[in-house]
Amino acid sequence: MSEGTLKKKFPWEDFHGPNLGYVMEQYDRYKTDPNSIDIELKEIFDNWGSPSIQTNEVTFATEETISADKMKKVAEAVNLATNIRRYGHLNAAIYPLEENKTKNEFLLLESYDLTKEDLKEIPAHLICEDAPDHVSNGLEAFQYLKEVYKKSIAFEFSHVHNYEEKTWLVKQVESGVIFKDLSNEKRKSILKRLTEVEGFEQYLHRTFVGQKRFSIEGLDMLVPILDELISSAVEVGTNTINIGMAHRGRLNVLAHVLGKPYEIIFSEFQHAPNKELVPSEGSIGINYGWSGDVKYHLGANKQIKDEHTVRAKVTLANNPSHLEFIDPIVEGYTRAAQEERTEKGHPKQDVNKAMSILIHGDAAFPGEGIVAETLNLNKLNGYQTGGTVHIIANNMIGFTTESRDSRSTKYASDLAKGYEIPIVHVNADDPEACLAAVHIAMEYRNKFKSDFLIDLIGYRRFGHNEMDEPAMTQPKLYEKVRKHPTVRKIYGNKLVNEGVLKSEELVKMNEEVQATLEKAYQKVPDKKVSQVHEIQLPEFVNSGLPKLKTSIDKKQLLKLNEELVSWPEDFKVFPKLKRILEKRAKALSEEGKVEWALGEALAFASLLEDGTPIRITGQDSQRGTFAQRHIVLHDVETGDSYSPLHRLRDAKASFAVHNSPLSEGSVLGFEYGYNVFAPETLVLWEAQYGDFANAAQVFFDQFIAAGRAKWGQKSGLVMLLPHGFEGQGPEHSSGRLERFLQLAAEDSWQVANLTNAAQYFHILRRQADLLKREEVRPLVIMTPKSLLRNPQTVSPLSDLSEGEFKPVIEQPGLGQSPEKIKRLVLCSGKIAIDLTDKLNSLEGNQDWVHILRVEELYPFPKKIISSIISKLTSLEEIVWVQEEPQNMGAWLFIDPKLREIAPQGVPVKYIGRRRRQSPAEGDPNIHRKDQNRIVTEALTWEKK
Repeated sequence: MSEGTLKKKFPWEDFHGPNLGYVMEQYDRYKTDPNSIDIELKEIFDNWGSPSIQTNEVTFATEETISADKMKKVAEAVNLATNIRRYGHLNAAIYPLEENKTKNEFLLLESYDLTKEDLKEIPAHLICEDAPDHVSNGLEAFQYLKEVYKKSIAFEFSHVHNYEEKTWLVKQVESGVIFKDLSNEKRKSILKRLTEVEGFEQYLHRTFVGQKRFSIEGLDMLVPILDELISSAVEVGTNTINIGMAHRGRLNVLAHVLGKPYEIIFSEFQHAPNKELVPSEGSIGINYGWSGDVKYHLGANKQIKDEHTVRAKVTLANNPSHLEFIDPIVEGYTRAAQEERTEKGHPKQDVNKAMSILIHGDAAFPGEGIVAETLNLNKLNGYQTGGTVHIIANNMIGFTTESRDSRSTKYASDLAKGYEIPIVHVNADDPEACLAAVHIAMEYRNKFKSDFLIDLIGYRRFGHNEMDEPAMTQPKLYEKVRKHPTVRKIYGNKLVNEGVLKSEELVKMNEEVQATLEKAYQKVPDKKVSQVHEIQLPEFVNSGLPKLKTSIDKKQLLKLNEELVSWPEDFKVFPKLKRILEKRAKALSEEGKVEWALGEALAFASLLEDGTPIRITGQDSQRGTFAQRHIVLHDVETGDSYSPLHRLRDAKASFAVHNSPLSEGSVLGFEYGYNVFAPETLVLWEAQYGDFANAAQVFFDQFIAAGRAKWGQKSGLVMLLPHGFEGQGPEHSSGRLERFLQLAAEDSWQVANLTNAAQYFHILRRQADLLKREEVRPLVIMTPKSLLRNPQTVSPLSDLSEGEFKPVIEQPGLGQSPEKIKRLVLCSGKIAIDLTDKLNSLEGNQDWVHILRVEELYPFPKKIISSIISKLTSLEEIVWVQEEPQNMGAWLFIDPKLREIAPQGVPVKYIGRRRRQSPAEGDPNIHRKDQNRIVTEALTWEKK
């Protein structure tokens, strides 16, 4: 074959750079064993011969034209360039307090059997396609790449598998487009911002000596980075920016990014009343609850205005000391802001409408499992938000723990590699490199709608808080810190040296900032600690729930039932499921019976017609853990999915149901955030089994139960926790009812343990109505497992069309002669059905006993139960019956309440399992024996 230049006739149009190196390596293998390479490449070599290099083009020729040695040199040169890209971060100047001492064998030419002369003979574009025009050969390209990758900003992209994304990222770096030429005015504005950041911290330090503030110093550039991220987002039309962050630097971010007035922050240090202080223009301020929180937990909102138009809203989420747990909540905020829910069908999502910014600690990012759970949401259909910008506020230490003791990875950011998130490490002492990091992060987010991570590497000027002495545990490190100039000083000197401003302007800038701070301090009305008052509860607290109409006309229920078992004629439903659904519909239309799953579906359908959007997620929620729900159908031939709830004729709102990842924490946090941001939406989170809530306990404790009292943060989130003892072992029996009751106070939430479909129907509809009211609160439901198909839980249609939710249900057939009743049995949930089954098996008259099902445990229905007790004139004892051990379940919560309302001289007793470590037995036979003992004892009366 004669030598010839390959143009469009050659199968690959882009035949250069790393591709060429790969082809040459494959050609070496081809010569040894033609069958050892990809068949398409083998055909090319068979027909075209070997690859050959000329100065500015690629040719193919016979083996005699080019030597194997030359091909190897080119392949090694390409390999060298690849390694610079892959390992260049090891050579970068990204640490403010130390020089990089890593041995960089990957930069030594001899490691590749290359010389400078070898590189000179190789075209530059094969080493670096995006090198500037003045770079003419491989040696110059090699030098150029070394310079690019040794700056104070470093890049890790090799773990990104998508070829288009990786190529784009490399091009952004090597073409230099991320390094914008900043105007002198822009550079001055950065310095001004740094002066405000540093000046604020210094003012707090000397004015409020010894008080905690979790100073930002050492990572001052975090504030200008946030400024740039927000402005860049607003420029492309994003109107909601949600931020989650820990304590470090929070007060500075509140002051300078959220616009919280200095005087309000100062008043919180003084413990002075701040209600007299008016937030600055455009700032909505903080929404306080009645018990409040410490100043470095609080969040705020800010409006960004253009003349008279609000262009965007920025929210910094309230965050307790479980720092990283805010991450999925902010993602939920953002998803809610992106979705349109006012039309039927799936909610319409526009990821450009809102963006999340999550600021992590360098010890917490690899150390807290909730971070990995949240990162996993990045690409999932039900949870993705079009790309979150993550920032690690990396001060190289966690409390007093150094990096070598807090993680097993080189970088704090390495966890992100598993999720193919691009990573940029940047030196916090180089403001312009920091803005370059922001530029590539935002460009990537806008183009690929995916997460990006900025590892902002700095230091911590003081201890974990300002009362710590860090030199006790890190003496050498803090010797360096004390000698190290601040970024304001470094950058100010740089601008002076470059003639951008004069040294006296630096002094004036600082004086102006301090004067502003002092003026704000003088506005604090009382510099003394204010008088301590009792906590004042809002009117709605402990006032009970309003009486709401939740029934629906029978004709409407029948119409909805027909629609719920309708699907397109060409949609092939799984035959067995089709029979189940048709049987369910027939039971309602012909027999007037509603089972649990149908009661739920009718509640959902009716709410969609009322205009209430619905979102339900959880593991297997589309089908239901116990194959009971089937709210999404799948075509047996095509695999396509269909939900009748998306096609309801009269629906006025959207319906979303998503099977969640195997994660309780991040998913519950996400749904809580979604609900807080979209309070009009009925949001439900379903645990696969109730005990799975254990893995999300922080969200229950720190946010859902207490968020309103601490921050005034309203939520109507519904949590469905399957609960009931069926002899299947301890882990899938108990939803830990006792924990939710322990957290029940000040109307923190509702806790229900229901026993029939109508009750479930009505409580869901009541919750949807509460979403519109001040009395709204979360709802915890201990949902059934075996009872889902128990005929005792089936309700007549009339209970839906004419009834209402009943906090207490009296056992049918009992209580006909109140004057004869000796024992009043109270219970809740599944044990009530067991008692009913046992009662039905007994012979003779049981008029000595009456059973109350306490369907709503909190708020406790004291008045209803007291009213019933007042009629029982011969009552000798009150008994609480439960299947949970005595130290679990509702007993410890119920006991004092029953004693309070029991008639004088009437004892309150307990029947159930004894106190135990484990919630339930592991042997089904032992379980059945113990369960039978409980119900038998409850229904056995010994004359006294």
